[in-house]
Amino acid sequence: MAALKAGEMAPEIALPGVTGKQRLKFKLSDFRGKKNIILAFYPLDWSPT
Repeated sequence: MAALKAGEMAPEIALPGVTGKQRLKFKLSDFRGKKNIILAFYPLDWSPT
């Protein structure tokens, strides 16, 4: 997949999350038109070495 250009819509993704004791799955489409979202990917961050 090629990198997105400024202004292009990101593909749909779902990520696991935890709020308090509740486990959820967050989807980008849940926030479309409501919030601005920034995704940052850190290769090997928070993983055992």
